[in-house]
Amino acid sequence: MSGGTDTTASWLAGELAAGNLTSVEITQRHLDRIAEIDGRVHAFLHVDTEGALEQAAASDARRAEGKPLSALDGVPIAVKDVLTTQGLPTTCGSKILEGWVPPYDATVVARLRAGGLPILGKTNMDEFAMGSSTEHSAYGPTRNPWDLDRIPGGSGGGSAAAVAAYEAPLAIGTDTGGSIRQPAAVTGTIGVKPTYGGVSRYGLVSLANSLDQAGPVTRTVLDAALLHELIGGYDAKDSTSIDEPLPDLVAATEQGAAGDLTGVRIGVITELAGDGWQAGVMSRFQESVELLVKAGAEVVEVSCPSFVHALATYYLILPAEASSNLARFDAMRYGLRVLPEGVSSPSAEDVMRATREVGFGDEVKRRIILGTYALSSGYYDAYYGQAQKVRTLITRDFAAAFERADVLVSPTAPTTAFKLGEKLDDPLAMYLNDLATIPANLSGVPGISVPSGLADEDGLPAGVQILAPALADDRVYRVGAALEAALIDQWGGPLLDKASGLEGVA
Repeated sequence: MSGGTDTTASWLAGELAAGNLTSVEITQRHLDRIAEIDGRVHAFLHVDTEGALEQAAASDARRAEGKPLSALDGVPIAVKDVLTTQGLPTTCGSKILEGWVPPYDATVVARLRAGGLPILGKTNMDEFAMGSSTEHSAYGPTRNPWDLDRIPGGSGGGSAAAVAAYEAPLAIGTDTGGSIRQPAAVTGTIGVKPTYGGVSRYGLVSLANSLDQAGPVTRTVLDAALLHELIGGYDAKDSTSIDEPLPDLVAATEQGAAGDLTGVRIGVITELAGDGWQAGVMSRFQESVELLVKAGAEVVEVSCPSFVHALATYYLILPAEASSNLARFDAMRYGLRVLPEGVSSPSAEDVMRATREVGFGDEVKRRIILGTYALSSGYYDAYYGQAQKVRTLITRDFAAAFERADVLVSPTAPTTAFKLGEKLDDPLAMYLNDLATIPANLSGVPGISVPSGLADEDGLPAGVQILAPALADDRVYRVGAALEAALIDQWGGPLLDKASGLEGVA
């Protein structure tokens, strides 16, 4: 069906190492797949055919000399268009950066290049990562490969859709309030938000500095571990980077895949369930918890009472930081410049106003206005200051919960993928899609979304979220791999094999 692209990155790496495939062959197959179906999926904003094949040929030359740069050398990858890429456009899904080509690579991108991974192109996203559906891209929405009439999640729906549609074996996303994990849940893929500061933010165009984190989007937990180890670790260019070594994520994954979770305490978060949660999503979640128990884990209920305020807290902190960050797009230094009509000698302020009016979409304008208000004189303490206090309470809830449990679990998103356009006119309903994922960003802890199965109501994927304490990323990989192995055994194969929507795309 997919010309040999429906495989895992780890399998491809093994074939490259054995000399059974070349990187040029693998990369060309994925480029052909993109050319065949992306007109309908729209996972990519820019495809670098020539550059990817040049990088693949260089990888093959290294392999021939017995000098691969990493285990993934030669395995192609897609990159979310919020990470700067030297020589390739970086638009952040916005008209205000249309055609901008950065003069430098983000550290994550530099590490991908240093590991020898050919970059297929840049993936679609909600404008400046503001959204939960990838419908807020200035270049049109991405569609869910399971059902082309539905959203692929947001803001990183392009990366998730590219992996789910077999257009790329690996992708990089960013997670500010769930934008890796939520798209993974609704597309049946794996999405990991590392510990805040565990992966460099240098060259990641900031939405909210205290929340943004890049991470892997893959088809298996092992693939995510391999990619995470490649891009993670300390970076002196990033002031938020943690100067600590990464735990052995691949070893943790292999341990979990063996299926023994004896002694692991699983905490079920009571606040992330109840009214408003789709019945099929909750059924798959409960079945997943039962599988963890069969693997030897002990399950306890934990209460995190401040989580009920997480959504409101997030939507004060994020717009405030976004308002500050997006002030740099002023038509004076780079990007779009629009001259106001009917003004013979426009001032800098006139040009800035005209440019931002045309260059920013409605959701970006909405959040800039909200954030500017929250930071304004007389309201800072009442809104932004109070939100930061609640953020501290959420962090304390996590600390208390992790005294009782090694990891915490919940559904990744309250529902499966909704139809395109269904919530565009209701921003509050859209924001609720990140209800379960936001607390991890507010506290900086790592999390993974693993497919939990198909909801009974619509036959669409749901996901289970696994959270661990900061710097304990290995725990989410161990438990995630154990759950993945149990579910694949139960399904008789990977969940993406059941994606009938993919057949209609080809």
